[in-house]
Amino acid sequence: MIEFDETTPAPAVVDRDTWQAERLRLLDREKAHTREGDAIAAARRRLPMTEVPDVELLGEQGATSLLDAFDGRSQLIVYKHMWHLGQPIEGQCEGCTATIWDFHDPSYLHARGVSFAVLSRGPWRELAPFRAFMGYTHPWFSVQHVDDPLLGPDIEGAFVSLLRRGDRVFATNWITGRGTELAMTSLSLLDMTAYGRQEAWEDSPAGWPQEPTFTGWARDGRPVPQWSRPGATPVDASAHHH
Repeated sequence: MIEFDETTPAPAVVDRDTWQAERLRLLDREKAHTREGDAIAAARRRLPMTEVPDVELLGEQGATSLLDAFDGRSQLIVYKHMWHLGQPIEGQCEGCTATIWDFHDPSYLHARGVSFAVLSRGPWRELAPFRAFMGYTHPWFSVQHVDDPLLGPDIEGAFVSLLRRGDRVFATNWITGRGTELAMTSLSLLDMTAYGRQEAWEDSPAGWPQEPTFTGWARDGRPVPQWSRPGATPVDASAHHH
């Protein structure tokens, strides 16, 4: 973690009117960015869709069909959580943890007829204790034996949007890479601040505090949010406990 004090380089100090004028100039660019985002979202709504099979998932209630995962709603968003097979809780992906940690309650999705679930290549016997330790309440399912290339274990670290039409299911959109940041509200908030995400790739003034990318996503060998969970202990590299 970067240490800050009064000697850390900081923005120039100006009077309130000068500050407000600079802020308003940037606001014009932010509004243009928002309008372009709206246009991209409109294009997403015009994408075609492709059918996917009603695959069998394995979760808390045992074998479950993909249709049942919609929980009676017409749409379903799934996050494909990366899984390192056989590794302990603290050895699981800090990037996927950062992606879904900020999203704990799908109430607003439900109000629009959209369900949310997490799919992972991990076997349910490994996913269940991880989900419980992290305090996640979203439905989690193992897709370890699913052979569909979009829903199965080959794609990880991605969101997939699904639409139900009777007993048929269609994929309407999927995103991966930096596209998954849409769920990472902590990063959006950091982008508002003077120092940003504090990652080395960012275009910041000389001397701004920065660390290698992803440094802030893990601490002492485990994803940062794990330290807020009861029973979190330093990682013992010699022992793999579940």
